[in-house]
Amino acid sequence: MITEEQVLDSMRHIVDPDLGKDIVSLGFIKNLKIDDGAVSFMVELTTPACPIKEQFRTACEAAVSLLPGVTSVNVTMSAMQPKARGGNTVNTLEGVRNIVAVSSCKGGVGKSTVAAHLARAIQREGHAVALLDVDIYGPSLPTLFHMHAPDVMMQDQKILPVVVDGLKTMSLGYVMGDRPAVMRGPMVSNYTMQILQQTDWGELDYLIIDLPPGTGDIQLTLVQQAPLDGAIIVTTPQALSLVDVSRGIVMFESVNVPVLGIVENMAYFVCDNCDKKHFIFGSGTATLKERFGVDTLAELPIIAGVSDTSKRDAGADIPAFAQLAENLHREVGRRRIEDTGRPEAVAEAGAVRVRWPDGTESRIPNKKLRVSCQCASCVHEYTGEPLLDPTTVPDDIVAENIQPLGNYAIGINWSDGHSSGIFSWEHLKKVASA
Repeated sequence: MITEEQVLDSMRHIVDPDLGKDIVSLGFIKNLKIDDGAVSFMVELTTPACPIKEQFRTACEAAVSLLPGVTSVNVTMSAMQPKARGGNTVNTLEGVRNIVAVSSCKGGVGKSTVAAHLARAIQREGHAVALLDVDIYGPSLPTLFHMHAPDVMMQDQKILPVVVDGLKTMSLGYVMGDRPAVMRGPMVSNYTMQILQQTDWGELDYLIIDLPPGTGDIQLTLVQQAPLDGAIIVTTPQALSLVDVSRGIVMFESVNVPVLGIVENMAYFVCDNCDKKHFIFGSGTATLKERFGVDTLAELPIIAGVSDTSKRDAGADIPAFAQLAENLHREVGRRRIEDTGRPEAVAEAGAVRVRWPDGTESRIPNKKLRVSCQCASCVHEYTGEPLLDPTTVPDDIVAENIQPLGNYAIGINWSDGHSSGIFSWEHLKKVASA
């Protein structure tokens, strides 16, 4: 007779590549039933958009079918329920499975264009997607989607989204038209939350929110009140953009919104004659990972014609957009599984002590760690040359406050007034072993 333990054991070799654990240990197998030789169960993944969902199904069917006595295997695929969507009396977020913010810490880095192409890429995968533009001072969706004066309708106290070639969209620019937004912060925040929570989104796999640039009051209001599953930060390899990335990471983590990754836009261009990638501002991917501890989800090229997203196939010929969508799915799913193995950093006399998940510890002297800071004030953005003179750092410097930044880094406020550094776990390991 086939037992539940035998069925589960047969699938313990099936590992989720993003989580690094087998699907049985992760608790993905639900509703296991055995009726003579007929076996049925559900595989509950972290997200319905898991890019290897069918590979899991095939692997489960094959593994269980090899058990003696099994005559049939019925595998159904499901996904974890999203977090509770709180809100006002009229709240249209209940049917939204994932809400992801696309942010930038300064203007001019192509954030809105990236958000629009990301939404189109996910739509082409067959998922239900909507895109919301809440930049009241500089809305971009009317231009990107060629919808400059659409009729915005209401029904049953709900705002009806404007559908552009199958994609639900809404923008404060649709409502205001070409009029300038002359209003103060509290009024802007009210408009933002109203358009978010009262638009009739229906059933969605993803709602992509195009935030205004910066880390001000409007952004804080939205990320504090909207049930975000995570945020993406768009930057360019230029020095001024990279300087501000750390501010965005700290803002999101301070309100418990995980940063899913960084998109490096306008990273390179491809020569027509030689097909070679030219990184005219330098290649910042490795630097971003080392400096901020956050993965780069995509490097997007400089290319003409990406400002028109009015058609479903917009950007379909650019592989980087499809890669961005796939990496987003993986990160959303990974963040839904609590990582209990995160290192811990504590300040003690003269040093920062790090406790690693394997039980080992590292004690890093304060001055040694402070001098290793990789922020733009301490290291030249382009050359990588140190800007900080170690002799200016006091020997008795103290780590006054240590702030965990998700699962990837910590931020430290030092007694010399320096607070812009982000220290990834990889960087801490490197410094500790040096």
